[in-house]
Amino acid sequence: MLPSLLTREIQAGLERFLLRAYEPSNEFFQGMMARFLAREGAWLKGPYLQLGLPFRPGERGRDFFSDFQTRFPAYVHQEAAWARLHRGGAAANTIIATGTGSGKTECFLYPVLEHCARERATRGSAPGGIRVLIIYPMNALATDQARRIAETIHANPAFAGLRAGLYIGDGGSGRGGGTVMTPTALITDRATLRSHPPDLLLTNYKMLDYLLIRPQDRALWSKNGPDTLRFIVVDELH
Repeated sequence: MLPSLLTREIQAGLERFLLRAYEPSNEFFQGMMARFLAREGAWLKGPYLQLGLPFRPGERGRDFFSDFQTRFPAYVHQEAAWARLHRGGAAANTIIATGTGSGKTECFLYPVLEHCARERATRGSAPGGIRVLIIYPMNALATDQARRIAETIHANPAFAGLRAGLYIGDGGSGRGGGTVMTPTALITDRATLRSHPPDLLLTNYKMLDYLLIRPQDRALWSKNGPDTLRFIVVDELH
């Protein structure tokens, strides 16, 4: 469709909506909205044209990490984030601000999974604890990202054995996962999460308050020492 024609259709639809919804019925004010809409410069700005430039490709393609390949070749901003975050105990505080569809999740996901995999390889069968806490503003975003994280763990042999859990207000009911991880879902059973804390825990702000003060949730942190939790990710910081 031609942009000029589409713009005109949108404008005409807005005019009809505003007239029907807000034209006063009072005789004194009758026609006020029609007169306002007749002055297009007073309420129409644009149309605007946004040109999205391509993100700059990185230098190392899919081979930034020594133990695994990333799903797609990296962008420059992803490699910059990985350089700050994949250094284990020397990881630096990082804020990622970039465009939609630029792979912000991968900026933190690969380094934290690499960290958990190395910690698991070091400790072997010894009890672990929550090493990564990922906080979301809404349950919908948390559950959407849970599937993405489950798929990433399942698809990469370097992450075999890692456990990730989703602990949100509705208990994850009906969202898959249950007591074990699947290729598309995380652990959501609360009793399982408490008795065997995951390497990564996804939650939201409100639930995190409960997890830190409720007696029944103390078991979640029972295997955490002073240096166990190494990453706190705030996804969608506003």
